Amino acid sequence: MPEAARRSVECSPIAFPIAFARIPNAMRLSVRLDGSAPRRWHLRLLERIARRPGVRVSVDASAGPGGLPANAALLFYLEAMLRRLPRTGPAEPVDPAQLAPLEPDGAGPPDLILDLCGDAVVTPATPVWRLRFDGAPGEGALLASLLAGRTPVVTLSEGERIVASGHVGTEARAIMLTAFEDALVRTMSLILAALDGNGPRLAEDAMRIGEVAKPGLSPLDLGARAARLGARMVARRLRALCVRAPHWRIGWRRLRGPDLLDLRAHPDTGWRTLPDDGRRFYADPFPVVDEGRTVLFMEDYVHADGKGVISAVGFGPDGPIGTPVPVLQAPHHLSYPFVFSEGGTHWMVPESGATGTLDLYRATAFPGGWVKEATLLSGLNASDPTLFRQGTRWWLFATVRDDGEHDGPFAGWGSYSDSLHLWSAPDFRGPWTPHPKNPVLIDIASARSGGRIVERDGALIRPVQDCRTGYGGALGLARIERLDDEGYAQRVETILAPGARFPGSGLHTLNRSPDFEFIDGAGQVRRRFRG
Repeated sequence: MPEAARRSVECSPIAFPIAFARIPNAMRLSVRLDGSAPRRWHLRLLERIARRPGVRVSVDASAGPGGLPANAALLFYLEAMLRRLPRTGPAEPVDPAQLAPLEPDGAGPPDLILDLCGDAVVTPATPVWRLRFDGAPGEGALLASLLAGRTPVVTLSEGERIVASGHVGTEARAIMLTAFEDALVRTMSLILAALDGNGPRLAEDAMRIGEVAKPGLSPLDLGARAARLGARMVARRLRALCVRAPHWRIGWRRLRGPDLLDLRAHPDTGWRTLPDDGRRFYADPFPVVDEGRTVLFMEDYVHADGKGVISAVGFGPDGPIGTPVPVLQAPHHLSYPFVFSEGGTHWMVPESGATGTLDLYRATAFPGGWVKEATLLSGLNASDPTLFRQGTRWWLFATVRDDGEHDGPFAGWGSYSDSLHLWSAPDFRGPWTPHPKNPVLIDIASARSGGRIVERDGALIRPVQDCRTGYGGALGLARIERLDDEGYAQRVETILAPGARFPGSGLHTLNRSPDFEFIDGAGQVRRRFRG
C-alpha cells in the first residue's frame, strides 16, 4: 500500500521546446483549450506531445466553454491552506502568454483537433477527438463528477467511436483539489496513449456513465463545503487522538474445502484474525511453502514509525506459531511482499514506490537473510508488483502513478491505483520489456493488483482492488481474457466487500497456500495511552 505522505514534492517549472512547432512535413495537431484559464497540466501535455516525432502542434487558445466555476479557485485555496498542500500541481493556473509560441502558423488546416473544452467545429476535412468526463466536456464536468462523489469515466471520442477510455480515481476522495489533480494527471496519460495509437479502453460493463451533475458551485454551496471541510478536519484530528485508522488486519482460515475463487463469497465459517499489539498493523499477506509448511509474509506497519517493513511468521496445523518477526527492512517504506519460489530458492519483489525502483531480493537464510539481487525496473513509482509465469515467459503487473515520469514535474501527483502497466521477460530476473500499449488499462475499479494470479480450470483469475469508494475498498476477481504483446483484456466477475463474516471498511488482498487462505481488510483500533 502507498505511504501516507503525499504532495510533499515541489515541482520544477514546465517548459516545452518551442522549436517543435517548426518541424517540417509533420502531422499537424491542433489542441483546443480554454486560453482564458490555462493550467500547468495543459503545458505539461503540450510538452509531452512535443516529444513525439513526426507531429507538429499548435494551440487554439481562444476563450471557451466548460471551465470551472469562478469560486472553485476559492475552494482549492481553502483546501490547500488548511491541508498545507503545495500549489504547484497540474491545476495551478499559468500565464496565458506561455501558450503564445504555439499559436497556429496559418499554413493550413490541422490533420487532427484534440478538443479539451468541447466546442471545436467538426468538418469532413478534419477529425476531432473530443474529451469528456462522464459524458460532458470541460473541467467543470470533471469537478462536478468529483463533487457528486463519483469516480469519473473519461472518454476520448471521434464522433460515436471511442478512441480511448478510462475510469480515473484518487486515494483522496474528500479533498477536491487532490482528486481533481489526480484525475487531470491520469487524463493526460490517456490522451498521450491515444496519440501513440495505444489508447486503453474500458470493457462495456465498465462504461456505465452516471448522470452529469451541474458544474456550477454556488456561493452557498462553497460556504457549506468550506464549513464541512473545517468540521471534518477538527473531527479527524480528534479521532486521530483516540484511534489509529486505517488499521489493517489479516484474516486467515484453514482450507478444508473450496477456496474463495470457487466460493465467490466469504466462507460460512468466517475468518480468524492474526493478532497485533494495536501499535502496528499487518497487511498484504503472501504465503509460501517451505519444507512442507506455510510461512506467511506481510507488511508490518508501525504507526509511530510511519512506514512499513516486511515480517514473517510460520503456520502450524492450528495457525500462526508465535508473532511475526521483521525479515526485511529499509530506510524507506516496504509493503506487498510478492514472494515466490523458483529454482530451489525463495525470491521477493516488494513494493518500494518512493525509491522509484522495483527490486528483486533473494533469501539466504529463509525466512530471513534477504539480499538484493537486482533492480528489475527503475524511474517509476509502481504499486503492488505481481509476477506471473506463462509458459516460458514472465509477466509483471503493476499500477504506475506517474507513467514513467518519476522525476517529472508531476511525479507527486496522480493515483497509485488506476493505471495498469505490464512488462514481460524471458526470466524473472529480466531484462523486462514494457508492453507496447502501456498503460493497458485505466480503471480505478480493477487496475491495481490484489494478490497472485491463479490458474483455475484453464482460466487465469487475477485478484484486483476496487478503489471506487476509497483505497482498498473491495476485492474483485477478474478473468484475464487476453495477455500478449498486442493487448490485454480482463473481465471482473466477482466483487467481495467487507461484511458480517469479515467486518471493516476495506478488503484488498487474497492469497493462499495448499493449507491456508488469507485476506486482509481495514478497520480502526483505539490508541493505547500510558498513564
